Amino acid sequence: MTTSPEESLAIHLRALKLPAFNLHWQEVASAAEKQGWSFGQYLHHLTELEMERRKTRRIQRFLRASDLPSTKTLGSLDVAKLPDKVRRALPRLCAGGFVDRGDNLLVFGLPGRGKTHVVCAIGHELVRSGRRVLFVSTNLLVQRLLAAKRDLQLERELKRLDWFDAVILDDLGYVQQDRAEMEVLFTLLAERYERKSVIITSNLVFSQWDQIFKDPMTTAAAIDRVVHHSVILEMTNGSIREEEAKARRGEDK
Repeated sequence: MTTSPEESLAIHLRALKLPAFNLHWQEVASAAEKQGWSFGQYLHHLTELEMERRKTRRIQRFLRASDLPSTKTLGSLDVAKLPDKVRRALPRLCAGGFVDRGDNLLVFGLPGRGKTHVVCAIGHELVRSGRRVLFVSTNLLVQRLLAAKRDLQLERELKRLDWFDAVILDDLGYVQQDRAEMEVLFTLLAERYERKSVIITSNLVFSQWDQIFKDPMTTAAAIDRVVHHSVILEMTNGSIREEEAKARRGEDK
C-alpha cells in the first residue's frame, strides 16, 4: 500500500519532531500561494510557528516545575498597596536582569505584608521570559536537603537545584533551624553564591539572623553571601491580609 506525498510528509515531520510544521503546512501553503510568497518566505513562516510552539511548551514545562502558586501573579497583585520603592522596582525585577547576573533578591517585612505574593509575581514573569524558577518554603527545602545528606546524596540534590536560575526561599526564619538544618541551608547559599540567584522572603531582619544560623561567624558569612550583589526590598506597608479580612467581615454584615 503506497502512501500519498501528504501522508509521507506528515510521517517525516513527526519523525523530525516538527509538530507545528505538521499542523500548519497546508494552511500556510494555501496562504503563500494566494499572496505570492517565495519558498523562502513560506519556510520562514513555518519555522516561526515552530519556534513559537516550542517556546510555549517550554514555558509550560518550566511553570509546572516551578511550583509557583497559580493565583499569586502580577495580574492579581494589588500594586497600589505596595510601598513606593517596591512598586518602582517591580518592572525592573520582572525583566529579570538580576537573575541573569546571578544577583539575589531579599524581601523583608512583617507577616501579612504581601512578601510572598510579590516574589511569586516576579517568579511568574521570570518563567514567562524563559527562566527556570523554583518556589519552595525554606523549611520544606531544608528538610529535603537534610534527607539528601542523610542518604549521601546532598551533592546530587544541589546539582538538581542548580538547574533553576532562581530559587525562591519563602519564609526564611519562620521556623527556627537547628544546627544540622542551618548547615545544609548555608551550604545551599554558598553553592549558589555569585552563580545562581536566590530570592528570599523573611520576617527577620539581618540583626535577627543569628536565630537561624546560631553561630555568629556562620551568620555573618551567610549574610555576606546573600547581600553581596543583591536587591533588598522592605515591605513597610500595612498588613494586606488584615485589610482583606476586614473587608470580608464588612461584606458579611
